[in-house]
Amino acid sequence: MRILVTGGAGFIGSAVCRHLIRDTVHEVINVDKLTYAGNLASLKAIDNDPRYRFFRADICDAEAIRAIFEETQPDAVMHLAAESHVDRSISGSRAFIETNVLGTHVMLEAARARWNALEGAAKDSFRFLHVSTDEVYGSLGADGLFTETTPYDPSSPYSASKAASDHLAVAWHRTYGLPVVVSNCSNNYGPYHFPEKLIPLVILNALDGKPLPVYGDGSNVRDWLFVEDHARALLTILTTGRLGETYNVGGRNERSNLQVVHTICDTLDRLRPAQKPRRELITFVTDRPGHDHRYAIDATKLETELGWKAQENFDTGLEKTVQWYLDNEWWWGPLRSKVYGGERLGLVEDRKGA
Repeated sequence: MRILVTGGAGFIGSAVCRHLIRDTVHEVINVDKLTYAGNLASLKAIDNDPRYRFFRADICDAEAIRAIFEETQPDAVMHLAAESHVDRSISGSRAFIETNVLGTHVMLEAARARWNALEGAAKDSFRFLHVSTDEVYGSLGADGLFTETTPYDPSSPYSASKAASDHLAVAWHRTYGLPVVVSNCSNNYGPYHFPEKLIPLVILNALDGKPLPVYGDGSNVRDWLFVEDHARALLTILTTGRLGETYNVGGRNERSNLQVVHTICDTLDRLRPAQKPRRELITFVTDRPGHDHRYAIDATKLETELGWKAQENFDTGLEKTVQWYLDNEWWWGPLRSKVYGGERLGLVEDRKGA
């Protein structure tokens, strides 16, 4: 297939592009706006491959997206492009509404025009995968798991914008017949992760001997998914998922934020010893506004219907992740010094309006 991937220079999108080029015979069309979180260096390993093409474009630009569809004639779309950082959505929500809601509308309409122009087997095999998050479901108590039928209950501007885009994708299937499938994933981690997110931020701060910020008392729980496992899941859902269905993708690796930070500290102390234990750098800070307490995904539907299984558990995936950051300062060093140095984001009092 010729697969158009939006957001392919981002963290998960670049993992998808690398997986498609390295492990399949498919062609990849990467469409990315290259915001602060988009990084073509993440695609260095594949950017000279003849099956890979890159277009710099904003998914909100309907004319640019239409032109890309006309030029490339994709057989499928994997729509990952999104503003994704909860803290940034708190202090600057407008970009999240524009990209995640309006941009998804543009992509659905471009895909619908492409699909309507197809005939026969090409029309039957066309697919649009909308990639989303478990945060649309809100917060869990101490027990239970998110399933595909869990009611939506978003807490942040980010999760609300993703919930809206999920509803659009499903509506375009029900109203227009567009062959859509939707995925909702738990927290991803792994190589090439922009250093504003918890795991890379803690790794790099710990290497620099800087404070390791932990929100509240660190008891908030997330289900962690290694990004390369997620990339495999997304291709599986695109190619074999039932139309109009949602598939939850999770790693079955629940950890509190404090447990995650402790594991990073201990792993770094073992791989690159410092003068004192890095756990001493942990600093508890004021909690995030509207911070959901617990997420946990039930991936049974994906595992039983489509046969996907995560290959990494949290311990093996985190070991690989820490080692990757130790070995690849060429990638994160420029980001750390020029784009984002580790400062606190998302404080309500910092907001500048929309």
